[in-house]
Amino acid sequence: MPDAVIVSTARSPIGRAGKGSLVDIRPDDLAAQMVRAALDKVPGLDPRDLDDLMMGCGQPGGESGFNIARTVAVQLGYDFLPGTTVNRYCSSSLQTTRMAFHAIKAGEGHAFVSAGVETVSRFGKGSSDGWPDTKNPLYDEAMQRTAKVAESGASEWHDPRADGSVPDVYIAMGQTAENVGLLADVSREDMDHFGVRSQNLAEAAIASGFWPNDITPVTLPDGSVVSKDDGPRAGVTYEAVSQLKPVFRPDGRVTAGNCCALNDGAAAVVVMSDQKAFDLGLQPLARVVATGVSGLSPEIMGLGPVEATKKALASAGMEIGDIDLVEINEAFAAQVLASQRELGIDMDRLNVNGGAIAVGHPFGMTGARITSTLINSLRAHDKQFGLETMCVGGGQGMAMILERLD
Repeated sequence: MPDAVIVSTARSPIGRAGKGSLVDIRPDDLAAQMVRAALDKVPGLDPRDLDDLMMGCGQPGGESGFNIARTVAVQLGYDFLPGTTVNRYCSSSLQTTRMAFHAIKAGEGHAFVSAGVETVSRFGKGSSDGWPDTKNPLYDEAMQRTAKVAESGASEWHDPRADGSVPDVYIAMGQTAENVGLLADVSREDMDHFGVRSQNLAEAAIASGFWPNDITPVTLPDGSVVSKDDGPRAGVTYEAVSQLKPVFRPDGRVTAGNCCALNDGAAAVVVMSDQKAFDLGLQPLARVVATGVSGLSPEIMGLGPVEATKKALASAGMEIGDIDLVEINEAFAAQVLASQRELGIDMDRLNVNGGAIAVGHPFGMTGARITSTLINSLRAHDKQFGLETMCVGGGQGMAMILERLD
């Protein structure tokens, strides 16, 4: 059975939504630059030998609509290349890599582009922007319950399924982080310390050249070039972060200092069979060892990495102690810390260059971005096995184990 290997990656700088460095570029134009950059790193690959272009996108509408994967393929001059757009929200472009992995294992292809994009700057937020309210009224009562908790606060998380209620599938992600903080007893102090850790590690990684090496510059429509993330801040301290007010509940623990921002960005990964890589004389960067996906109550979606990671480890015949470096997407410090504790992950192996609290989380991009970061981290630390995992909006988790080969 063939192995699936990653032979190149490219990820854009990450801009702040609405006011950052990438607000003036369309998502399809941004994604096209990253797909082109990833393919340019594999000059021996004839684009006609690609089996599919799979693009993750958490909000595939507006400028990201019309099957953005296919529009990108045609934009690049590859009208012969099929394209599909995939939505598993925060793990959309990890799902596309998983699809490539499965297709290669099944013998149904030898070369794929797995990509992801999100430009939050450029899509509407609701009916006030002319977008229809498409939420199913089945969840009205659940949404009203969430709104009451958000307004009044809560001292503990109540599982709606305990009394037969329907969970709020549309719940705001910040509310789920508050729930996880209560359920897993993650204190505001611990969240703030983790947020500071992310910023401080990212600052150190910039100084060492890690993040600049991880980033592929983007050319904007006016010809200017963006080459660094908007998010990382120098000199962040616990004293400053601890003074921030809660965002989602009056007595809450989640603040702007211990969660990610809204962002823009794109990334791409070229995945091949090991035989195809050998035929092209390529040295693969990493091998996809195993993946896992899980579901749980939408109201505590932050714990999604726990079961997804356990599934991936079981599939690989590994234990968490076999993993050298771990990247848990930092949507919220609450969910990272809760998952880290439940899984028994050593902090000195976790997000060693900082994470999304510092660099950002463009939903559809994040899976492919973390793949790039994890491979580069394994190389920088001369380690072998890495785990990428994240919680997923709507109540899911996803994980992938990689083995560094270069």
